[in-house]
Amino acid sequence: MKSELRVVLFFLVAFSVSVVHAQTYPSRPIRILVPLAPGGGMDGIARGVAQSLTDSVGQTVVVDNRPGAGSQLSLQILANGAPDGHTLMMMSANTVIHPLLYPAQSRFDIVRDFTPVSQLTAQGFALVVHPSLPVKTTLEFVNYAKANPGKLNYASSGIGSPNHMTTELFQAATGTRVNHIPYTGMGAAYTDLIGGRINLSFAAVNAAQQHVNAGRLRMLAVTPGKRMPAAPDIPTLKEGGVPVEVVNWYGLIAPKGVPRAVNEKIAAEVTKSVRSPEMTKRLVGDGSEGVGSTPAEFATHIRAEYALWSKVIKQAGIKGE
Repeated sequence: MKSELRVVLFFLVAFSVSVVHAQTYPSRPIRILVPLAPGGGMDGIARGVAQSLTDSVGQTVVVDNRPGAGSQLSLQILANGAPDGHTLMMMSANTVIHPLLYPAQSRFDIVRDFTPVSQLTAQGFALVVHPSLPVKTTLEFVNYAKANPGKLNYASSGIGSPNHMTTELFQAATGTRVNHIPYTGMGAAYTDLIGGRINLSFAAVNAAQQHVNAGRLRMLAVTPGKRMPAAPDIPTLKEGGVPVEVVNWYGLIAPKGVPRAVNEKIAAEVTKSVRSPEMTKRLVGDGSEGVGSTPAEFATHIRAEYALWSKVIKQAGIKGE
C-alpha cells in the first residue's frame, strides 16, 4: 500500500511541476535551430512560425541556421540544450533518411533522443516529364517506361533526398526502371530537365509549376493521398493507378525531457500558427499545407517514416556516398 501511495505521489508531483513550467513558459527568448542554410522551404517555414510565435507567446523567437553533417550539427546543439522548451529544431524527412544511409555518421535516434513536438506542414511532389515524352497520364508514363527499360533518366537533388527516395518507391510499385542522375540541388537539374537531357523528376510542386505553366514541363500527378490546394486539377498517383503516397514534411523537435505540459503548449501554439489564414495562404503559395499535430501524433509519424524509408533503401539497395 505504501509503495502504491509513493507512486501516486510521484506522479502528482511530476504533474504539478509540469503544469507550473507550462504556466511560466516561455520565460526568455526561444531559439529555433534550422539544419540548413538561410533560404529554401524549411527556412521560410521556420521564419514564418517564429514571427507568429513571437506575436502570440510574448517572447522573441529567433531562427538560428546551423547547417552541416546531415543535420548532425543542429542535433548536437539541440541535445545539449536545456529541456525547457526554449530550444527547438526544425526537421524533415531528410533528418530521418540521413542516419539510415550514413549510420556511422549519425549519433542520434530522433524519437529516442529527442522530444517530438509537432508536424508543421505537408507538401507533396509532382511527377513532371519533358513534353517530348508521348505521355499525358501516369498510366501512359508507366507503360512507356516499361516499354523502354533503362532508357529514361530522372533527376534528384542528391542520393537519399526525398525526391530520389520517392522515385525509387515509384519504380518498386510499378516495375519500371529509370536511371538516377543525382544533382547537388534541383536548380541545375531543372536546366537539364527543361533542355530534355533529363526526362522526368519528382519535383516540388511550386518550383515546377512555373515551368508547367510555360509549357516547358508536363505535370502528370502529385504524390500525396489527396489532391493538393496548390495544384487542384492534377490527379494523385493513386488516382492514376499507382499505389504510392508520399508526403514531404517539416516538423519541430525539442531536447529530451521537456515537460509534457510545456511540449503540449508549444504544439498548440505552432498548430495555431500554421493553420492561421495568413500562414495558410503563404503555405499554399509554396505548394504546401499547414498540419499541426500533437506530440504523440508526430512521434507516430516519425516512426512510420523510419519504417517506410528503411524498406525502400533495402529494396533498392541504396548506398550512401
